[in-house]
Amino acid sequence: MILTSSNTLENKKILEYKGLVTGESLIGANIYKDLFSGVRDVVGGRTSRYEEEIKKARDISINSMIEKAESLNANAIIGLKISYDNLGGTMGNTILVTAYGTAVKFE
Repeated sequence: MILTSSNTLENKKILEYKGLVTGESLIGANIYKDLFSGVRDVVGGRTSRYEEEIKKARDISINSMIEKAESLNANAIIGLKISYDNLGGTMGNTILVTAYGTAVKFE
């Protein structure tokens, strides 16, 4: 499966546009993770736990989107975008990671 943020495939002829495909996942961050993250930031470290969680959520979203494209018999996704939205929460934050693009079939 080819993934690209562009709206075309260089040197490829798009035969059919299959439609929009999406993939979503949620990251829950709680007050204790936030506190630990803040301490790491103050002492100059990177908050690698958050980075790992965001990467995992992004991978889940992309893989879900790919599965949907494959079910449409597509072999590429063009116009790929990834968004991150803070949904809030009472004990921390919930972050929604969404991957979306247009599934296509090319020669």
